[in-house]
Amino acid sequence: MIALRTDCLLFQLTNGESVPCSSEMITVEIVGEAETTPDQEMLRHAAASVFHYFKFELERESVTVAEFSRALEKVLAHLGYTIHTHESSTADLVQLLREAGDSRELLFFPRLRDELRVQLRQSPSVVHFRGLRGCVKQLAGVRRWSSRCEELQDQIVSYLRECLSAEPEPAKCALVVE
Repeated sequence: MIALRTDCLLFQLTNGESVPCSSEMITVEIVGEAETTPDQEMLRHAAASVFHYFKFELERESVTVAEFSRALEKVLAHLGYTIHTHESSTADLVQLLREAGDSRELLFFPRLRDELRVQLRQSPSVVHFRGLRGCVKQLAGVRRWSSRCEELQDQIVSYLRECLSAEPEPAKCALVVE
């Protein structure tokens, strides 16, 4: 087994995978309307504080994304920002890729847009796409993460953001892709 860097935590994803992250690798984005939202610098410091709490105070080597998110919500609430946790809608990217069949990217991206629209019809506060890492590796046709995987990952996330912003009525929800 490869040793985990001392400045990293393993983030356990909902699909069972674990991804090592340092506090500098964590990005937080709040999407939607609110009276007061923290700026990116505030979010970065809050996320770093939560990371430090799990890694050094609790001496944990791994944390679920949900645990980290709940702790970050509490920190932001103590700083005076109201975070509302509501119903979320979830889609599995690996399953969407399977549905695209052998055509891979040709049908995957239109299927992705259609699934986003289906999710938005339910008026959730969070639209959640899970399985990004597995989906990307299958799309790229590789077993190990590569620069091509990084490009595909960025392309999928950008595409989802563009699709969300292109909807006729601006969606008042957060988009989470993991």
